[in-house]
Amino acid sequence: MQALLNARVLTERGLETGLAVRLQGDTVLDVVRAEPSALGNCEPIDLGGQVLAPGFIDLQVNGGGDVLFNDAPNVATLRRITNAHRRFGTTGMLPTLISSEREVLRAAIGAVRETIAAKIAGVLGIHIEGPFIAAARKGVHDPRMFRGIDATDIELMAAPGHGRTLVTLAPERVEPTLVAQLCQRGIIVAAGHTDASYEITRTALDAGMSGFTHLFNAMSPLQGRAPGVVGAALEDRSCWCGVIVDGQHVHPAALRVALAAKPRGKVVLVTDAMPPVGGGRVDFQLDGRVITCRDGRCTTADGVLAGSCLDMATAVRNTVRLLAVPLDEALRMASTYPANVLGLERSHGRIAAGYRADLVALDAALRVRSVWCGGIRELHATTQSRID
Repeated sequence: MQALLNARVLTERGLETGLAVRLQGDTVLDVVRAEPSALGNCEPIDLGGQVLAPGFIDLQVNGGGDVLFNDAPNVATLRRITNAHRRFGTTGMLPTLISSEREVLRAAIGAVRETIAAKIAGVLGIHIEGPFIAAARKGVHDPRMFRGIDATDIELMAAPGHGRTLVTLAPERVEPTLVAQLCQRGIIVAAGHTDASYEITRTALDAGMSGFTHLFNAMSPLQGRAPGVVGAALEDRSCWCGVIVDGQHVHPAALRVALAAKPRGKVVLVTDAMPPVGGGRVDFQLDGRVITCRDGRCTTADGVLAGSCLDMATAVRNTVRLLAVPLDEALRMASTYPANVLGLERSHGRIAAGYRADLVALDAALRVRSVWCGGIRELHATTQSRID
């Protein structure tokens, strides 16, 4: 057993001192006052005043460590991506498949299923971003891949064994009855890459859609007489919204408006990360196009944003710095709230007895110094993204 001491521990009440977090195997045994009588036979680990938070959970990871999930949807790719992101505090993720043919989707789901069966830490399921999206808001997705959803797709995505499934779709491309079927089969449905009207988006929410992928990006905007997808997202009290806080995808003022509009716990940090995160290259290929990451932006040759080179630790720092969000809340946006989205609120995203021992320790500059994944500790030198 381990006892993590001398840290500012994120609890339901905020960042607290004077606590000992005791770990047994891959689980948090308990959180107690840091008194000698409470430590028992635990190995003491002094964190020197660092912040101790639940491990980050990223709902949108296209790649990392110089590899893209789409290019090679297999266990080796997933292992490399999770290893790359773990150094930035991410202990759980949804590897994300960008619009592709059904056989690539089948291979990706199979790779996630095999990874989970092999108990390789870090993969919680899969995010299927397209191909059920709209050409009008395609972003960097290849419109040749776009198609409607059918019963074969639903059976494939709802099959057991590959963890949580999040599907990003355009509500104008998918009938409400199909949205309802997806939700009834346990699939989490989010709107994204969509030019839907407010009314169509509202109908999808009523059918069970529960979230919005990278709010503001690749969706119809809020206007006075046409509230659009963004208006529906900000108005609805129960839905969640993923946001990319890199200072590139969305103006900080727009994100502050979203935080003011949404109830607490309904805005979650995502990275939309591409291969350069945790890797050594600054360029890669997507559907035959060269994507270059420079000055914090991943773009095509003609300047279209293509994911990000953001990591979750930097997203937390940016949320504090650019959005004036208190640190404890920024940490929850990266851990507790994504766990809630996935229905993992009883096992992940909190530091409490019985929860998985996925943790991250950050220094005063909010850079990752230690990560525990399933109770196994990795030490890191001061880690900083190249774009921070």
